[in-house]
Amino acid sequence: MVLNIDGVELETTAEGFLLDAAVWNEFVATEMAQLNGITISPAHWEILLFIREYYFQYQHLPNARMFAAAIRKKLGEDKANSRYLQKLFPDGPLKYACKLAGLPKPPTCL
Repeated sequence: MVLNIDGVELETTAEGFLLDAAVWNEFVATEMAQLNGITISPAHWEILLFIREYYFQYQHLPNARMFAAAIRKKLGEDKANSRYLQKLFPDGPLKYACKLAGLPKPPTCL
């Protein structure tokens, strides 16, 4: 599939995940978020930038438990709380954090 953002065509999976994480930027993330009914706040950016850093450092995506543990270690207990993450990404914190961060769909997400 192709996602057209500001006249630029970006290739995506059928579920809207970018095929090339290198084409991602904050404008792309903002547009993708709007398409998914999310308005990005500073709290969202903190998680999006965190998951991108994690992915490029470790070359894999965590499962939900590892995601929360990594957030807890880097950003603190309050931000690793499932209620906090669910409030930011109601349809699935790990899945939508990865999607809006321009990363592949985590293998553990349906």
